[in-house]
Amino acid sequence: MHSLGQEIKSFSKSNLKKQCTRVTNLAGKRILETWKDSQVQVVEDAESDQSDTASCGYVQDFSLDLQVGVIKHWLLLGSQDAAQDLDTLKQFKVTHILNVAYGVENIFPNLFVYKSIAVLDLPEINITSYFPECFDFIEQAKVQDGVVLVHCNAGVSRAASVVIGFLMHTEGLSFAEAFSLVKNARPAVCPNPGFMEQLRKYHHCSNS
Repeated sequence: MHSLGQEIKSFSKSNLKKQCTRVTNLAGKRILETWKDSQVQVVEDAESDQSDTASCGYVQDFSLDLQVGVIKHWLLLGSQDAAQDLDTLKQFKVTHILNVAYGVENIFPNLFVYKSIAVLDLPEINITSYFPECFDFIEQAKVQDGVVLVHCNAGVSRAASVVIGFLMHTEGLSFAEAFSLVKNARPAVCPNPGFMEQLRKYHHCSNS
């Protein structure tokens, strides 16, 4: 098991970069998670307030991201929006949900088998250290003839890295092959630079 607090304390503050994550809570309110001095600060993401979004370097998009990448018929990749939309989950016959987001609730505990692993989307995080327990859960879903959705906040970096790593580990794919397969299934995929480098090294180490 990993201690989120220990990972945070292991960082050098000077290496931390500005990080913003937009989260929609169950009430429909949008908030911004911003890192400052090794702490997460949460502020309301008001539509009329442009200061926070400008500092994050993106234009706000309030549309739901329900696009689900079908990696295999039993392995799916998506965002928190897909994970919290019951119609989408039923459409894809989801039975298991692997949540590797930070601060995203599992809202259908009686309908799906969940595993939550809080991972921060920071280049300094050792994403590969979470692979064994993630892979075990994915394999559990497969063995039980289930369908597993892997998601984080945006379904772009953390969840994508887990799925890429899973394909490399279980099918012997190269990083380029696994990345291409996942990218084709969900075009929005874009692991942060630190995760990309770790995935390349993970491939090298697993074949050395």
